[in-house]
Amino acid sequence: MCCLQLCLTEVANGLRNPVLMVHANDRTHRMFVAEQVGVIWVYLPDGSRLEEPFLDIRSIVLATPWIGDERGFLGMAFHPKYKYNRKFYIYYSYMDKNRVEKIRISELKVLASDANKADPRSERNLLELEEPAANHNGGQLLFSVDGYMYLFTGDGGKAGDPFGKFGNAQNKSTLLGKVLRIDVDGKSPDGKPYRIPPDNPFVSDPKARPEVYAYGVRNMWRCAVDRGDPVTKKGRGRIFCGDVGQNRFEEIDIIVKGRNYGWRAKEGFECYDTKLCHNSSLDDILPIFAYGRNVGKSVTGGYVYRGCESPNLNGLYIFGDFMNGRLMALQEDKKTNKWKKQDICIGSTRACAFPGMISSYSKFIISFAEDEAGELYFMSTSYPSAYAPHGSLYKFIDPARRAPPGKCKYKPVPVKTKSKRIPFVPRAKTVLELLNEPSTTKPLKKSSTPTAAIPTVSSRKAKKTPSTKIKASTVKPAPSGKKRQKIKAEAKLHKTKQEEKVAHISRTTPAPPLPKKKSFHLTRNKKLLPKKATLAKEKLEKRRNESRLRSSS
Repeated sequence: MCCLQLCLTEVANGLRNPVLMVHANDRTHRMFVAEQVGVIWVYLPDGSRLEEPFLDIRSIVLATPWIGDERGFLGMAFHPKYKYNRKFYIYYSYMDKNRVEKIRISELKVLASDANKADPRSERNLLELEEPAANHNGGQLLFSVDGYMYLFTGDGGKAGDPFGKFGNAQNKSTLLGKVLRIDVDGKSPDGKPYRIPPDNPFVSDPKARPEVYAYGVRNMWRCAVDRGDPVTKKGRGRIFCGDVGQNRFEEIDIIVKGRNYGWRAKEGFECYDTKLCHNSSLDDILPIFAYGRNVGKSVTGGYVYRGCESPNLNGLYIFGDFMNGRLMALQEDKKTNKWKKQDICIGSTRACAFPGMISSYSKFIISFAEDEAGELYFMSTSYPSAYAPHGSLYKFIDPARRAPPGKCKYKPVPVKTKSKRIPFVPRAKTVLELLNEPSTTKPLKKSSTPTAAIPTVSSRKAKKTPSTKIKASTVKPAPSGKKRQKIKAEAKLHKTKQEEKVAHISRTTPAPPLPKKKSFHLTRNKKLLPKKATLAKEKLEKRRNESRLRSSS
């Protein structure tokens, strides 16, 4: 099956591991982009960025320059009634005064005097979790259609969830390795700064924390609520998550109240801990899709497309893989309720030869995003360190079918800006620019197969083709929200000059010996040719002398 051809536009660049982009759902159509170090920037509908950040809490956030470090600023969500109460919520790593690493979930308010500035003094701590290891920090915060806040925590880190008898994820008395659900608009009788929704599944279980909504998750990296079909509203409120695997499978799940997602008994559809796996009381729910190491190594959960501009994409769940930069889509078969994978390829020169469209992207896919209009984006970087300013934000465009002119127009509510606006300056070359370059780059035209930034063939072919071919023009290096321990082994897959500089990050595949043979062969011929020519010359001279002697005699 051929891949789904999409194009991209570059929306922002120069970001330090952009971990998320959210909107305030206030009809201003602003985009808030957060960097792993703890800085949030405001992007306006005209593409410009405000010079002063919305929030800068670098002094509190625990982040390091280590490649693939999963700690840092990880989550953010605006209150559903933000327009009226100016509240939003953040999720980040920090170190307390006793040097204990923790996750903190806080509520903040936006300044009444400036809609583009948070008030850092308004921070109200809702919840803190002690982190036994540096990795698997989860990080997603979101509000679903029920108005409650959902929090997605990692299992505590290390490998194989080694905490306690069955691990944190299976232990309902801990908040790690869970999907939590709380009501931020109330307070608990026991003094907690939030209320427990009365229909949470384990409120009457004395052995479970009442915040737990679902359990058995390893390290869900990026979850999203489905807006539902624009006409029928079918699918509305479903929560999709990418759960990062241990060493064999990556999975996509739909979150169901009270269910067990299997970790550490299972990884994907397979057993991980055999004893736990065969325990009949497990009662786990299977992923809607899982993939193995031949496809990718660290899933980045995405979104169901519900925008207006690309109608053919409606209902497709679009996601990616952090480690190899692969983009994929899942389509639901309405009759069987099964989900089928399709590869996405970016950058057929014919399909994307329109103004502003690009055909390549930075490799490490950190996060996906949806703007207020429902259009889809992703963030990636070419160098996975929280302090490296190599992250970019891209928007998906379907060249096959666009909405009729004028259909998707909206009028953003104007916002007063006190800070200077910095206009967007693109760094990636567009397809048109590449096509118009001198003939050295013309081979782009070659075949009708898409020249994609990532392995873009169907999954069967992709198994044979190592993902060493991200297009050279714009590949730059990206962040982690996920699997630090595997980045080293993988990051050197492509050979742009930029990546050669960071080759020490990773183990590289040995270069094929062909070029050596070729160059040796050429040099050998170069040496031999003059010799042959000399011999031939000498023979000719000899013959001429002989014929002269004969004629003279």
